[in-house]
Amino acid sequence: MALVNSSGFAHVRLTVVDIARSKSFYDSVFGWPVAIDESGHVDEPGVTDSPERFFGGTVYETPQGTLFGLRPVGSEGFDSTHTGLDHLSFSVARQADLEAAAAALDGAGITHGEIIELAAAGMAILSFQDPDDINIELTAPLG
Repeated sequence: MALVNSSGFAHVRLTVVDIARSKSFYDSVFGWPVAIDESGHVDEPGVTDSPERFFGGTVYETPQGTLFGLRPVGSEGFDSTHTGLDHLSFSVARQADLEAAAAALDGAGITHGEIIELAAAGMAILSFQDPDDINIELTAPLG
């Protein structure tokens, strides 16, 4: 028996070096509506330490209704070989959406990997890096 009865993720927040750069990237890649934006206040005293001010970050609402946030911190980039986060994956409806995403990323000058089919998992993936070198993956069911 599980200790906690959860229905899934409510939100995820990534730590980023430059909130304006990351916000611009995620705005252009996903275009999700902004639910909360304190990024314009990031340089004000105490904001980056304040949960009530969302640490000077930005929170998006995804089409699923879950929240995706960005929080500005420090000056060191991401390293997936350290404990914490390996990558973040977002779903798309079908493989054709992965192909369209690859073309759109090309058009925006965003480097990405090839579409890879993972038959054992029943999905295909397309990976690219965000400005802090966090691996972002798009996932579609096979077929």
